[in-house]
Amino acid sequence: MTHASLSRSQLIGLIVLTLMWGINWPVMKLSLRELGPLHFRALTMALGALGLLLFFRLQGIRMLPRGAAEWRQVVWLGLPNMLGWHALSIYGLAQLPAGRAAVLGFTMPVWTVALGVLFYGERLTARLLLAAAAVLAGITLLLWNELAQLAGQPAGIAWMQGAALCWALGTVWMRRTAITLPSETLVVWMMALAALAIAPLALALEPTLSWRFSPAVWASLVWAVLVNYGASQVIWFRLARVLPPSTSAMSIMAVPLIGVLSAPLIVGEWPQWQDLAAMTCVVVAIGAVLLPARGGRETA
Repeated sequence: MTHASLSRSQLIGLIVLTLMWGINWPVMKLSLRELGPLHFRALTMALGALGLLLFFRLQGIRMLPRGAAEWRQVVWLGLPNMLGWHALSIYGLAQLPAGRAAVLGFTMPVWTVALGVLFYGERLTARLLLAAAAVLAGITLLLWNELAQLAGQPAGIAWMQGAALCWALGTVWMRRTAITLPSETLVVWMMALAALAIAPLALALEPTLSWRFSPAVWASLVWAVLVNYGASQVIWFRLARVLPPSTSAMSIMAVPLIGVLSAPLIVGEWPQWQDLAAMTCVVVAIGAVLLPARGGRETA
């Protein structure tokens, strides 16, 4: 499948999805002004999972895992894909500007390929070396900038890279697991179990919620449930089966760009030159590992 074979509705869906994913970073940052990161994740993931469960069930999709083997798939794949990524990334976001966190989180595709080379015998290529160099350059720029500021939070960079590595590991495991569950069912139960794991941590480690949020934070929570964990998931599942690889890559490359550019409008965080330079490095890295080689055939 090529770009030209995408229908108008599919192209619009892809643009909307990319905007949702990018804008979500500063919207989440807005929520963290008035509630703890673990409370935010537990609350929004639980409600999002419930909404998706009801929606996909009405579509006639089997929503209950069968037997111990399918429940093991949910738990095993959910540890890095949901629990690791969502718990670590929200801590990183709490300590970093939203655009910066988005840039660091979307180094995931590079780490996915690197894990394949290091542990699964995949071939090391010049493009992967370029991607690794570009990612390291971007991380170095941001780390140097954080350390140079008295109020900097270099630990936030470590949280985000841990989150990106979890997401990458989960992606590698997904590719190498014979999944018998519908993908919608797998994601819903991974989200639900991750929320159940995060909730007691939130109660133990963070202050009790007052529920007296500002209108802007209420709006950001509604966004998280209905858009990030709701509409964007539905759009993604409908597009994932038809998107060509290069189209998916371009969408992923655009997310940190949108995160950086939308942050000034939503949370008043203006990017510095290090953010823009690091964003360019990460976009180059994603393109190097995801876009097909020139002359290569593109499959759906």
